[in-house]
Amino acid sequence: MSRWDAADLPPPAPARTPRRWGLRIALGAVFLLVLGAAGLFAWGYQRFDAPGPAKDSVTIVIPKGLGIEAIGRRLREAGVVDQPLVLSLAARLMRRAHLLKAGEYEFPAGITPHEILDMLVAGRTVVRRLTVPEGWTTAQILALIADAEGLDGPLTDRPAEGALLPETYHYSYGDSRSGLLRRMEGAMRQALDELWRQRAPNLPFATPADAVTLASIVEKETGNEAERPRVAAVFINRLRRGMKLDADPTVIYALTRGAQPLDRPLSRTDLAIDDPYNTYRHAGLPPGPIAAPGRAALAATLNPAETQDLYFVADGSGGHVFAETLDEHNRNVARLRQLERGTGGAAP
Repeated sequence: MSRWDAADLPPPAPARTPRRWGLRIALGAVFLLVLGAAGLFAWGYQRFDAPGPAKDSVTIVIPKGLGIEAIGRRLREAGVVDQPLVLSLAARLMRRAHLLKAGEYEFPAGITPHEILDMLVAGRTVVRRLTVPEGWTTAQILALIADAEGLDGPLTDRPAEGALLPETYHYSYGDSRSGLLRRMEGAMRQALDELWRQRAPNLPFATPADAVTLASIVEKETGNEAERPRVAAVFINRLRRGMKLDADPTVIYALTRGAQPLDRPLSRTDLAIDDPYNTYRHAGLPPGPIAAPGRAALAATLNPAETQDLYFVADGSGGHVFAETLDEHNRNVARLRQLERGTGGAAP
């Protein structure tokens, strides 16, 4: 039996200390974290530009003060996104979470989280429209604003008759009613200032306020834009001669003050009422406008047609026929009455 000498044995392996094991575990954990983060980033990057689940456009209101996580949850509940985490992480990594704007948004079908974030940062909210018809009274316009969907706050002011310009106004969800009302007043002032500077010479009224008053009568007499300069000329010719305007719409305003439409024809008794707005009883312009004239009526009043006409009456087909003399006018009225009775007679 052979004997081994201790010198012939291999040296013992160095002991593995706990410190070295801990370092390896830590490095492995870091590697796994980096790998996981890279995978999460790749997944998130892919999802950030992937179409969302919505099959149709979806309209959502984002209230003021709502954070990115709450916005993401709201979008998921509405079916716009399926991974709100992608949206919130991207917003924070891109330092855009504090730039999101409140409002009403219409998200198209299949919109990506990237596109959603761009919309919220840019504030591309839904644009609503409110059309104020020409010839409406202040009472009617205020009722229209009060009922407009998406506007906020009460109407605390009542502008004077004729102070609001009829046109189409754009607004966003949450805009104030009083703010829109101020825009309408500003639009009328701007339009009137511009048109007043371009007015014809020697008009029989001295102020822009008088122009609005006469334009409101023109507006109520005809909805035919091509006729307005000639209708305005009739009233201007009558003012120059000191004749009464004899305008039916002023009598209607005397009866209703613009609070509601008159649901019946005017009677002879109506035409005789003693009211400052009744231009059958009182010469000159009435005390103020009877409605809100549009830009075309204002322009026609400040630049009327050059005619000698003093009268006009409906022609039975939606327009009017004009006359320089009372005899001619009476014949036109007689023909209209024949048409109304269905007894023939050529349209004047």
